[in-house]
Amino acid sequence: MRKIYGLGETVFDIIFKNGQPLSAKAGGSVLNALVSLARMGHHVNFISEVGTDKVGDTILNFLISNKINTSEVKRYQNGQSAVAMAFLNEHNDAEYDFYKNYPEERLTGELPDFKPNDIFLFASFFAVDPSIRQQTYRIIKHARKCGCIIVYDPNFRNKHAAILKQHSSYFEENIAFADIVRGSNEDFMNIFSTPTAEETYLHIKNKCHSLVYTANADGVMLQTAKIKKHFSVPQIKPLSTIGAGDNFNAGIMHALMNQGISREQLPQLTEKSWHSIIASGIKFSSEVCMTMENYISM
Repeated sequence: MRKIYGLGETVFDIIFKNGQPLSAKAGGSVLNALVSLARMGHHVNFISEVGTDKVGDTILNFLISNKINTSEVKRYQNGQSAVAMAFLNEHNDAEYDFYKNYPEERLTGELPDFKPNDIFLFASFFAVDPSIRQQTYRIIKHARKCGCIIVYDPNFRNKHAAILKQHSSYFEENIAFADIVRGSNEDFMNIFSTPTAEETYLHIKNKCHSLVYTANADGVMLQTAKIKKHFSVPQIKPLSTIGAGDNFNAGIMHALMNQGISREQLPQLTEKSWHSIIASGIKFSSEVCMTMENYISM
């Protein structure tokens, strides 16, 4: 039985509009994707960490209620679970402030029991954070060694730009591990200063064969060694864009599982197969944008 694994941070999202709190919920890029996938009936395992506090209890109970395997979610004593304040602007796009107090020792323990063709997602600053790079690199490398399909979403925000020069090699390593890189135009402008999918693909093509480049209302560009195609997206008026990219990732993985696509088959996928994979990503993402949730509805 194939499983889906995700490596990423947990945060407790408190969402504001016009200075007033609207909702609070478990969040984090990988967590959002995994909740949607679990709700679609997939066997999902989360590799992460939370504090032994009320926020940590709330997040863990939420994951368990959504049938996510939390045996590899470590609980730390010294420190507090992370909190994110998300402020929605007039277009309902979010700007974030993060509050984190982590202990020195993190992500310890045995490596996950990955199997060939399991799907492994990793993403965001968590995947390049220097304070845990040794631990995350060990897990990512193990996923590759075990033959997982690896999906990487850099999800790299402006506020982390100061570390880019010092740790740009981490992005290169992550891309080289990945079978699919899925990122936004903003991500790639922040990392490579590339304003188009074509220019971005030039940076990654010798390391990863498949780029899925999302550009909000301007649609999606797919570039592989054999295919270059633009996909339009439905014009919607979003209630919130929190979780849009995360659920695009979920839609990609859902399609890979449903079509029974193996890692060996990925480089040879036809345009027709990719069309259904991208369509699934668009559908998941659009669904989430029409709600105040970070994940698809039950």
